[in-house]
Amino acid sequence: MLADTLLSLCNYLVLPGWLLLLLLPRWKFTLSVICTAVIPFTLGLVYVGLFLSQLGNMPEGAGFGSLNEISAMFSNPYALAAGWIHYLAFDLFVGAWEVFDSQKNNIPHWYVVPCLLLTLMLGPVGLALYLSIRGILTKNFEVYEGV
Repeated sequence: MLADTLLSLCNYLVLPGWLLLLLLPRWKFTLSVICTAVIPFTLGLVYVGLFLSQLGNMPEGAGFGSLNEISAMFSNPYALAAGWIHYLAFDLFVGAWEVFDSQKNNIPHWYVVPCLLLTLMLGPVGLALYLSIRGILTKNFEVYEGV
């Protein structure tokens, strides 16, 4: 399968998860099945398959040690698609955590919606906004209890 096709399929795969987080955050299947298990797990399998399939096809100088090595690695379209799929999986997982944590801390969902949209588009920016809102509303800046 072409890297472009696989990437498009994965882009579409995350949309139901994001829509459920935004529109049906308290539905029992939103967090437990769709967002924290099925979609990120499936994306993880695709990522592993893509990454492993390209181990022998990396260009000279590809690696993780410098920007030049990363640039060389991502000149392979399958490695680039794997990198994007990595973002798709982790951003959705973080969005699901934001919703779960906001429910646990009784944070109104309308506060979380902009965080989710930013997490979808700009990952760490959405997480930083959520953690800031959470800290202000709960007076608790600890991410994990006991930390």
